[in-house]
Formats: sequence, C-alpha cells, structure tokens
Amino acid sequence: MERDELECFLILAEELHFGRTADRMRLSRARVSQLVQRLERRVGAPLFVRTSRRVALTELGRRLRDDIAPHHHAIEEAVARATAEARGVTGVLYAGFSTPLAGELVMRTVEALRARHPRLAVEICEVPLADPYGKLRGGEFDVQLTELPVREDDLAASPALLSDARVLAVPSGHPLAARASVGYEDLAGLPLLTIDGDLPPYRRELHSPARTPGGRPIGRGPAVTNLQEALMMVAGGRGGLLAAAHLATYHAWPGVTYVPLAGAAPLGYGLVWRAADATGAVREFVRTARELATARQSASREKVTNSRSAARNRADFLMSGAGNP
Repeated sequence: MERDELECFLILAEELHFGRTADRMRLSRARVSQLVQRLERRVGAPLFVRTSRRVALTELGRRLRDDIAPHHHAIEEAVARATAEARGVTGVLYAGFSTPLAGELVMRTVEALRARHPRLAVEICEVPLADPYGKLRGGEFDVQLTELPVREDDLAASPALLSDARVLAVPSGHPLAARASVGYEDLAGLPLLTIDGDLPPYRRELHSPARTPGGRPIGRGPAVTNLQEALMMVAGGRGGLLAAAHLATYHAWPGVTYVPLAGAAPLGYGLVWRAADATGAVREFVRTARELATARQSASREKVTNSRSAARNRADFLMSGAGNP
C-alpha cells in the first residue's frame, strides 16, 4: 500500500467528505477519487459507499480503518518524536489560556505533547483579562490560546481553532433577563462593564462597543480587571457584560443571567505567539493543538451527519408504513 493511498483512506474515513479530504491533503477531488479507487482495486472490494448525499464506510472499510489507524498514528508519533528531538523540542514551554473553553484544548494539547515529547515540560496559566498580551510579550508565556482577532505587529496568530456563541450577562432582575435573546440594539438600554487594563482599541470594542450598529450610544459601566469582579458587578446591578456562551456553564453566578446575543458572530479562539520567537517547541504546540481541534471538529460533524441519517431513516421507515401496527 502506497503512503498517499493510506493517508487518503484514513482522512476520508474520518471526514466522510471528498471535498474536505481534498482540502486537508491539498489535492484535487479527482486525485482523491483516484487514490481511493486505486486502493479499492488493490484490496479487491469497495471500502466506501458513495451516493449523491453522503459517503460512508463499508463494513470492510471500517475493519481496515480500525486495523490500520493505530499503527499509522504510532508511526506518525514516532517520526514526530524523532523530529522534535532533532529540532531540540525540550525544556519548558509556558502556555496560556484565556477562558475555560480555551483551557480545555490547551490541557488536551499538553497531554498529547507529554506522550510525544517526554523531554518537553509544559506549564500552563490563565491569561489576565486586563492584559491579554503582556505576559506573552514579557516572555512569561511562549504561546497562548485566546480570543481573536489579534492585530499586533509583533505577534503571530493561527486561524480559529475553537468558536463559541456570544451572550450578554445581565442582572437577573433586569427586564432583558426575561428575554429569550437580545440584539445589539438592546445594548443601548444597559451600560456595559469596561476592562481596566492595557487593551488595544479593537479589543475594547470587542468587549464593550461604544455604539450599536444603528448608532445609538452604549453606556459605560464600572471598569473591572478580572472575570470574578465583573460577575459581582453584574449581580449587583452595575451593568452588563458581553461574554462567551460557555461561561454560563463554567461561571454560573447568583444574580446573573446569561442571555443569547442574536445576530452576533461567533467568538473565535486562536493560538498566539511572538512572531520573532517561534521555537521548535512553540511550533510543535501549535501543530498538535491544530490536529486536536481538527479531529474534534470532524467528530462533531460526523455525529451530526449520523444523527441526521438516523432521523431520515426513521422518517422513511414511518412513511413506508412499516411502523404501523
């Protein structure tokens, strides 16, 4: 089996989509189809079921994937370990995270790096809300996973690895707390907390815009330096806070209600590092985190696809009359 056939098979088995497989391999769809067909001729039977609506593994394809995947991953990790050692991926790497959602991916990345690079230690710490780039610029962090965009000339950033919806945290007694959702124009009716720190203008606009899209001014609430202080201010009726939706799970707070912000673009999280100081350890952290994020996104897409397929099969079963007594 040729290496390109193997990689194409495993990626298509993960994505179940020729277009996404082609994008990941940086090949044309036609080339992906050729590689799959060549492997199927080598095996002697179909490995995928292809229709106009979906791609699925055959039973033989599933068995082949289960047999090959662990060995393929082991080879990749062995090569990565050897490459890392040759590049000097050793010592201590300091990684930051800005929110619990970012922290989860950072922790998974650390666990993967421990297995791949036992000579690399990774220490993690939270990125201060009031100083998002200070520790990175000062050398206390080597890389961090934080909110996008990042428009700093001395910093480099990855594309978004994670995203989350946006919400408005309001006092539970405020009229907006009873709404199913709020829009940006509703922000004119509640002062927003500001962040007291060294934030560039675009970051301040992300957390506390000065005006609604319609031009109405948005009031300014007290300045805060950390999330706990902010939630105490919200609970005390001092103002609202624009936040990521996952904070409702990780930071439930008495007197605070999280209301979905309709029409808001998702908040993206990307890796950030000093542009002039991308060490081998930093590059390996970025590569590993992107692999894990891609795998998670693929698993989520497959779960959604399987759920929709099950729903269609159930509907077809009922419409056929087979489900009637």
